[in-house]
Amino acid sequence: MGRIAVIGAGMGAMAAAARLAVAGHRVTVYERAETYGGAVRRFERDGFGFDTGPGLLTLPAVYRDLFLKTGKEPLEDRVELVQVDPSSRHVFADGTQVSLPNASRAGVVAALDEALGAGTGQRWGDFLVRAREAWDRTRRPLLEEPLWPNWQVLAEREPYPALPHKKLLRTRRASTLAEIGAWELRDERLAALLDTHALAYGLDPRTAPASAAVLPYMEHAFGTWYVRGGVRELARAVYERCVQRRVEFVFDAEIVRIVEKDGRATGVELADGTVEDADFVVAGVHPETLRGLTGHPLDAEGDVRPEGAPARVGRFTVLLALRGARDGGAAHRTVVHAPDRGAELDALGSASPEAVTPTVTVLRPDDPALRPDGEHESVVVCAVLPAQPHTAWADLLVEAAATVIPGLRERVLWREVRTPHDRAAGTGEGITAPSLAAGQGRFLHPANTTRLPGLYRAGGWSHPGGGLAHAGMSGALVAGLIVEGPEFRGSQ
Repeated sequence: MGRIAVIGAGMGAMAAAARLAVAGHRVTVYERAETYGGAVRRFERDGFGFDTGPGLLTLPAVYRDLFLKTGKEPLEDRVELVQVDPSSRHVFADGTQVSLPNASRAGVVAALDEALGAGTGQRWGDFLVRAREAWDRTRRPLLEEPLWPNWQVLAEREPYPALPHKKLLRTRRASTLAEIGAWELRDERLAALLDTHALAYGLDPRTAPASAAVLPYMEHAFGTWYVRGGVRELARAVYERCVQRRVEFVFDAEIVRIVEKDGRATGVELADGTVEDADFVVAGVHPETLRGLTGHPLDAEGDVRPEGAPARVGRFTVLLALRGARDGGAAHRTVVHAPDRGAELDALGSASPEAVTPTVTVLRPDDPALRPDGEHESVVVCAVLPAQPHTAWADLLVEAAATVIPGLRERVLWREVRTPHDRAAGTGEGITAPSLAAGQGRFLHPANTTRLPGLYRAGGWSHPGGGLAHAGMSGALVAGLIVEGPEFRGSQ
């Protein structure tokens, strides 16, 4: 039985901790904050509750597998998963609206045809078929296996299929998500619908590889889910599973150094000078933070890849406590598209951005656990924006939300604003996308192994990338590498 020190209590790190504890290791998690969950947090005030991190879940099978492999109690015995239907409602810049059924290709095609015009649904449906091909080509190497030593193969090959072009009498392969929108979807509203899946992870569709088509495909194929009581309940369930498996948690414990001996990680040093020995160290922290803990590069020359999501963006959130009951026809998730997509994307890449109206997501869960009573409602309004705070952005988000929530301005009791700077300062979190093929490797993430033996990486900043599901996958990969050794090749 080995001793394992885990740095950080984010979802990926806890997923690794639970699996390692079941395998017989003695696991201690050191978290610099006062609680677990990383980006999966909750804000409570006056009987209102809000998810301040992810509000929805895709690929719940990742956490079902975690609970199956770590105990007899299945995930559904610990949390209530609710399939959100419609999956989302979209309000486009020209005023047209559409509600998309959850995990139903035929239903989505029919809804788009009815709302946006004949043929639009079929074009989106045909796109999903091609997106599935990209998914099938990349699922194992990007989700189920440790990052290949020859990862350059993933960087060079675009898995999204080429499309025959009648006028050119040849095939044409889209290299970016924006090109898919322009060449294949051929409708500004469909292109905007596609863009939202990239923007949610801080990606610019003009530079995101065509392989990012897997992002809308995952939501379409596996559905969109809500955790009753808020997604924070999922973090609680994972934490409690760790505790049941005798994982020890030490909160308010900042790690300042990874201890090395004879060229191997052998423990961690805390801020108070205490040194804790370990046979393995698992780090669920940002790559820059991890480099600071070792003082030297952790990847071989040529293996360091830049992060896919620009460092200058983050999630800007306004939490709204409202008087008055939630209207019965409200969608759980409504996306209000930017009036000027080009201006929105230009602002994301600008060092000195103007406060343009962004694409805004409005989350209105019908959940009694998040409101004081039936005569009130809690709403989360968010957008991906440049990380620099701007006083106008909170008002712009609320104005966008007011277009889809009747009487919003008169209903506001109070609001709480969370900027990307606030979030980073509080939890060390940030937006990071799932690993994507092609794009010269810019959208891959560092491997779970490092060049320092005994040191592993878990969580959204490592392979296979960001998002709740991918973080859970990283924990499974790290546990497999430690338990089975370098020969581990992922789930079968």
